[in-house]
This record gives sequence, C-alpha cells and structure tokens, in this order.
Amino acid sequence: MVTATEWDIRGTYFESCNCEIACPCVFLSAPTTGECTVLIAWHIDSGSFAQTNLNGLNVALAAHSPGAMTQGDWKVALYIDEQSNQTQQEALTQIFSGQSGGHFALLASFIGEVLGVTTAAIDYKADGRSRSLTVGNLAAMEVQAIEGGGGSEVTISNNPLGIVPGEPMVVAKASQLTYHDHGMDWDFSGKNAYYSPFVYKGP
Repeated sequence: MVTATEWDIRGTYFESCNCEIACPCVFLSAPTTGECTVLIAWHIDSGSFAQTNLNGLNVALAAHSPGAMTQGDWKVALYIDEQSNQTQQEALTQIFSGQSGGHFALLASFIGEVLGVTTAAIDYKADGRSRSLTVGNLAAMEVQAIEGGGGSEVTISNNPLGIVPGEPMVVAKASQLTYHDHGMDWDFSGKNAYYSPFVYKGP
C-alpha cells in the first residue's frame, strides 16, 4: 500500500492577469476579453514535504485559459526556484502540479497542457502593499494594492474560484506584467491583481 506524502507550506502569493479590475473569473464569470492570461507567484515562508525543508523558496506559474477558467483547457508553465536542490525541486513539482493532493489537485483538473516545468532565478519581493516578481529574463510583474475607503485595503472574500481558498484577497493593480516564453508574449499594465497569505496542506 502506497502512503501519500504529507506536506504543508505557508507564505504569501500574488497574481496578475489581463482582466480589468476586479477579475471576473473569481466569480465564475467569463474573462474580460474572453480569455485569461495570468502569472502567479508564491513565496514559501515555511514548509515541508515529508522530511524535505522548503523554507524560503519561490514558485511561479504562467497560465492561459482560452475561455471561462472553469471550462478548463489551460496551458501552463511552472517555474521552480533555482536555489532549490534536486529533492526540493521534486517536492515543489509534486505539490504545485497537484500530484500530491490538496488544493492544487483541484486546480490541476482544469489543465489541458503542461508546456514545461523548469528551474529559474525567481526574485519575489513584498513591501507593504506592493509586490514584485522577476523570473529570469522571462517574466516580470509589479502590483500595488488599490486604496479603499479610509485608506484601507479592498478585499474579496468567499469567492467561488481562487488560488487560496478561505483567505480574503486584496485587490490590486498591476503596473507591469510581462511574460515571454513557450510562444506566449504578454505585456500589460493597469490590469487586475490580487494578493494574500496562503496556507496549503496535503494530501
């Protein structure tokens, strides 16, 4: 009998896409332009996969959905922090591909094609209400929270589709989103972004 590997990671994430603010995909509506191109980044503050320590590592995912995201047929490319060793790379690939259960197994059910899983230099920064990311010379993203009433953050809670279930998302605007890999070329500014803490566990 094969025993599923226990894992637990927690930290912060942010994303940006080509949709207008706020992205309607999280409400199970069609993307603003009929398709969605999204770049997602995670920084693991603390985590483990069995006995493998994953503290401090970063992961990024580029995804293209040809229509409403729940209709599936996503094309995705996964990028693993080049600071990770071989064991850590294998653990992160299993987690973020959905092979080890948890929330990523649900998201993986929408994927039609995996374009690649590669290691890259991933620089993830979080400073107050700003987030930024570079993935080598392939991708760059920078977002800032939108100021709400009284200077507070604008948040969305209990949305039916999201990267982090059960966690309110801060609504933000991207000053930059570029991605050039696997024949996909994105260059957006002023579009939707979200960020929040995350806690994922499996299986």
